[in-house]
Parts: sequence; C-alpha cells; structure tokens
Amino acid sequence: MGVNKNTIVTILAIIGGIVVLGWVLRLTFALLGPIIVIGLGVLIYLVLTGDKRIGGPK
Repeated sequence: MGVNKNTIVTILAIIGGIVVLGWVLRLTFALLGPIIVIGLGVLIYLVLTGDKRIGGPK
C-alpha cells in the first residue's frame, strides 16, 4: 500500500491531539466559574498579605 506506518501513526496522533484538546477546552469552560472565583480569592489574599510584607513591621 502507499500508506506507511509513520503516516498512520501521525494521523492517529493528530486525531488524538484534537480529541484531548476538545476535552481540555470543555473542562476549562466547565471550570471557568470556580477558577475565576479562586483566582479572585488568591488575588485578594496576596494583596492583603502583600501590604504587610511591602510596608514592613510598624
């Protein structure tokens, strides 16, 4: 046949990559809400604790 083993492996790898990418995007959108909430919480925590470090002991 005209198709060798490397070509088949490459095609399967591309298909697998697309499938994995689809799952990652789906999970990202599903977790976007909680990620934003956690991100804001961490940001607020860093700002509150960062003031003490930057200002130093008073």
